[in-house]
Amino acid sequence: MYEKQIDAAQGTPFQKKVWHELCRIKKGEVMTYTELARRIGKPRAIRAAANAVGVNPFAPQVPCHRVVRSDGKLGGYSAKGGIATKLKLLKQEKVDVTKFR
Repeated sequence: MYEKQIDAAQGTPFQKKVWHELCRIKKGEVMTYTELARRIGKPRAIRAAANAVGVNPFAPQVPCHRVVRSDGKLGGYSAKGGIATKLKLLKQEKVDVTKFR
């Protein structure tokens, strides 16, 4: 849905690859930054993937709120409203947020 906007947006090829992968996360599902890096074929680029998520210019339509840390914490959310908005969006999608510290 946002593929053309992602392709036309300012960002590195790596960032765009991450943003495209974010579009594949289904509503009500979450994945870790580690899993995201693996899915784009860069399993050691976890921090770089997390940074690309953090600069996603299409939030929340390109659902970066669906990416969480592997240590059980939510991680950040750089779009308007910060972590409170991330929690709200996940709750709206029926994600059990009580499992996140």
